[in-house]
Amino acid sequence: MTEKLRKQGITVLKIIVSAALIYFIFTKIDLKDVLQTLRKSDPLFLFLALLFFVVSKVLSAFRLNLYFHQIGAQLSHTSNLKLYLLGMFYNLFLPGGIGGDAYKGYVVQKAYQPGTKKVVSSLLLDRLSGMLLLFVYACALALLSENAFLQSFFWLLMVAIPASVVVFWFVNKSFFPTTLPVFWKSFGYSALVQLAQLVCALFILRSLSVTLDAIEYLFVFLISSIVSVIPLTIGGIGSREVTFLYGAKWLGLDASTSIGISFTFFLITALVSFLGIAYHFKKPELESNQSK
Repeated sequence: MTEKLRKQGITVLKIIVSAALIYFIFTKIDLKDVLQTLRKSDPLFLFLALLFFVVSKVLSAFRLNLYFHQIGAQLSHTSNLKLYLLGMFYNLFLPGGIGGDAYKGYVVQKAYQPGTKKVVSSLLLDRLSGMLLLFVYACALALLSENAFLQSFFWLLMVAIPASVVVFWFVNKSFFPTTLPVFWKSFGYSALVQLAQLVCALFILRSLSVTLDAIEYLFVFLISSIVSVIPLTIGGIGSREVTFLYGAKWLGLDASTSIGISFTFFLITALVSFLGIAYHFKKPELESNQSK
């Protein structure tokens, strides 16, 4: 099997999995209820959600550039932002072609020659750093929740927060020593990235007039963000919704509202990602910046 056929096969499989998960969701809830929930959305709060989503992506791009600078790829923030937006477009709209992360890695390696291993490590650590803070915030929200199911894990969550940070630091020290000096800066960026996404989700809740169980909805949102990173579907479509569906079931939340939150977040993601099409037709020129 050629590499092209293998990629096409993986893409077809992801589409099938996404479609199957979406079909499964709507065997459990009524589509009309979800649409009714979405129709009640407040445009002002949706705009604020969009704004904070953009802020989260700008901060995420800065975090990635921190790693690039550390390995000697002195990419300017402007060029990196353009490259990051193009990567978002590729990840969501061109899953059968080169992935967004792979394309960014290819371009940076070609322009600066820091070494393929270092580039791949930077991209991997960027993702893992984001997932770490998703996990930390999810644990923190679970501790703040009065939900009986979440409170049953209270002491485990108390231990999990510092333990996850310590484990990730040792992973960096042991396997990625080149980027260890920017560990805490990256941690800080990740904290801001996920905080901005939490605010985005909070405004989505406000737009849908959700006033009860906000902590629990935000907790499920964070868990769904972790699950959506697993490359089983197209852009996390289906996997995020299934997480919301079962999260609603376990925490006693409204299923239609949960799916409405998930769909709204996906539409915001798709809208911002689609803007990257401009750099698909005219690839961004890479400019260097010696500042770190």
